[in-house]
Amino acid sequence: MMHANASNFGLKEEIRDYWSKRSETFDRAFGHYIPEGPEFEAWAAAIREQLGPEPCRVLELACGTGEISKLLLALGHDVTALDFSEAMLAVARRKHEGRERLRLRLGDAENIMEPDNAYDAIVCRHLVWTLIAPEQAFADWYRVLKPGGRLLCFDGDWARPTRLGRVASRLIALIDRFGEADPYYDGAMSDRHAGIMTQLPFGNGLRQAELAPMLEKAGFKDIVVSSHRPIAAAQRRQANLRNRLRTYLYDRFIICCRK
Repeated sequence: MMHANASNFGLKEEIRDYWSKRSETFDRAFGHYIPEGPEFEAWAAAIREQLGPEPCRVLELACGTGEISKLLLALGHDVTALDFSEAMLAVARRKHEGRERLRLRLGDAENIMEPDNAYDAIVCRHLVWTLIAPEQAFADWYRVLKPGGRLLCFDGDWARPTRLGRVASRLIALIDRFGEADPYYDGAMSDRHAGIMTQLPFGNGLRQAELAPMLEKAGFKDIVVSSHRPIAAAQRRQANLRNRLRTYLYDRFIICCRK
């Protein structure tokens, strides 16, 4: 019998290959690497606010090169970090070699293959918009959380710039035209990125209003949406003009809910 998602196999492999090819330069692109200082502290504060001060057992999905893993470890959590790109995990392994309280594992965020009721929290950054089968994924995330466990997602609407973002985009284009282009901001693969987005359920934009009912359908409750602005403000403190403008491009948000 054909698997229900067999038609998506090609797309999933395309997504894996795209991110694998970006693995070696991923941390050089603005918004991916989290430097020590104001930005690190802003991310840490957002995680601490939602998960609380006590160390817990965290499953990080789509960990990439391990930047959010770095934050979770600094906050004292025990972390299982999962990604479906071996190339991304190779970077994370080099970055965190010898670190305790971290298990890096190759796996699919839509089919986690972890026990029921196993984790106190699930954390992900910029994952939800890439999901091929979001309802299936949310049900699986609900399954592996302990009763009372929290889901914490950092994401945004990457398909449609805000009104201010459209102005910022034009200014960035001028900087790129008359200055040195940024070779690490998606670069030559931007067309490939756009092609992938057209095939995704959230390819036209991930909006809070449609995400919350999907999480509720999976069983989550106490859904709280928080502002990403403190993190963006911290990013601007350490960025050049082009990257400061990039923090205004899209509507980014933090969403947390409970099993």
